[in-house]
Amino acid sequence: MVKHQPLQVYEKQVFVSFVTGIYGCRWKRYQRSQDNSSRWECTWFVILCSSFLLLLFWAYFWLVAQNDFNEFNWLVYNRSGEWRDETIPILASTTVGFSYITFLLILALFHISLGQQLNLYWVHKIGVLATLLTTISGVISVDDIWGDEWDILLLSLQSTAPFLHIGALVTVTAISWLVAGYVVRRERSNFQLMMLLIYMVILLAVYLAPLTFTCPCIMDRHSLRPRPDIIGRRGAPMLAPENTMVSFNRALQYGTSSLEADVTISVDGVPFLMRDRTLKRTTDVRKVFPVRQYDDASFFNWTEIRSLNAGQWFLESDPYWTVGTLTARDRSRIGNQTVCSLVEMLRLAARANGSALLNVRRPPPEHPRYRSWFMDTLWAVQKAGITQKRVRTVTWTPDTDRGRVRGLPQTANEKLSVEEMRQRGITSLTLHYSKASHKDLQEYLANNVSVTVYPVNEGWLYSILWCSGVPSVSSDAPQVLRKVPYPIWLMSRNAYDFIWITSDLVSFAVVVGIFSFQNYHMIRWRMRGMQSYNPEQIMLSAVARRSSREVNIMKEKLIFSELNNGLSSTEELCLYPENGYATYSHGELSH
Repeated sequence: MVKHQPLQVYEKQVFVSFVTGIYGCRWKRYQRSQDNSSRWECTWFVILCSSFLLLLFWAYFWLVAQNDFNEFNWLVYNRSGEWRDETIPILASTTVGFSYITFLLILALFHISLGQQLNLYWVHKIGVLATLLTTISGVISVDDIWGDEWDILLLSLQSTAPFLHIGALVTVTAISWLVAGYVVRRERSNFQLMMLLIYMVILLAVYLAPLTFTCPCIMDRHSLRPRPDIIGRRGAPMLAPENTMVSFNRALQYGTSSLEADVTISVDGVPFLMRDRTLKRTTDVRKVFPVRQYDDASFFNWTEIRSLNAGQWFLESDPYWTVGTLTARDRSRIGNQTVCSLVEMLRLAARANGSALLNVRRPPPEHPRYRSWFMDTLWAVQKAGITQKRVRTVTWTPDTDRGRVRGLPQTANEKLSVEEMRQRGITSLTLHYSKASHKDLQEYLANNVSVTVYPVNEGWLYSILWCSGVPSVSSDAPQVLRKVPYPIWLMSRNAYDFIWITSDLVSFAVVVGIFSFQNYHMIRWRMRGMQSYNPEQIMLSAVARRSSREVNIMKEKLIFSELNNGLSSTEELCLYPENGYATYSHGELSH
């Protein structure tokens, strides 16, 4: 008579249940399987990985594009006619989507490491697909509205590449555990060799990636040039309404050496400061002159312009989320601001012993000051009492009128060769950061050409330009740059080469160790198993890769064969659900 003993002992697998339950809604043990994942589920795993990489790129783009959020909102305003901070919903949705996809990817990797079959729940499939399509539509929209901003990605790598390299090195090194487990623990196949080859190519590419880096801040500390001067671009528009006296005063308080403003000529020849073509966004023209709210700002006379409020919009819309930090006195001053004239701004710069950078917009052809706009500007410079040398750079539009202006330093807002600058009498350049490559900057500096780069609102960009030797930058956020007394990071070439080579060697040693450990562990496991296998067990082991139904049938055959052979009363038969093998021990259960 056979003594009844437990044929199978279940251990609690809380972590496995958690992983398979959330990923595929397989909370029960019988719902799980260690069979190979189907091609359909492997396809969804590829879609999940693709979504993660796309969202990683998307999140990184918006992280570095924070330097230009003001420009993005202004572009959207020009299209829609309504000023809103469009970056908030984009950042919120990106954060949620990236967190969701990353969590699912981690669960999928745990499935692979635990040998569990991939089976993504249908709700997650809908979520992954919706996230992927939303991200793709976002990329297309940004390319249409803000296509030039992609240039910031390559520029940002000059600052982040060494750190991204370390992160990539850690990632590919950690993935070696999964790759080694897949290659070593399974039967050899061409697909395995292909996966191993792809991994080795990626690993080699990551090891050699620093050879392609161009980082200005990898330099000798003694070669670092003086700190670039900061120009208050429209004052300090994040702390006060742009192009107003309060804004310019704030900029000077934060240590700017110069003030930049956008100049428009009124219908009666008074230069005033206004960025937009209309007065709708930054004044209360809709209340005072509702019929003319879409008219060109230059077709208002100075009396009409002066009657408009230029500060209340800032308090109501809070475009930079800074109104809450203002005192009651500051709010009162801002709420009473009017449109600023060029003369007022220049007098303020003269009192602060600063200089001015003017971007003058030429009036339309039907404007009465169309032919005398440059004389109106020169008159304002003379009336302000500031020396012409301190109005050190003036951007005249269009470029054909430069020859008509005498005595003021001439600049261009386009990238020109040194020879062309000399021929056209241009002494300095004002360039967008996307057009100011490290190589071009070095050439300009070698020929004593003064270069101002705009807009620079983040510390990492300011540090790159500082290391490149740029003499001055134009910023919407002088309060941010004031907190950067030294480049964020600065490293000698020898120090970086040492870190790079050491990191690669450590990673290579860890990868070799992981593959060796996995191979050694697998050999020991197989040898230990072969010592206790009977013929039926060997046969069961050989078909471990078959479907669960076939394996269960062979387990039943093994059980009955043991029973027919006369299992003693002290023997217990134990099936291991984790690996699909059956074995028994004398007197005690084997785990």
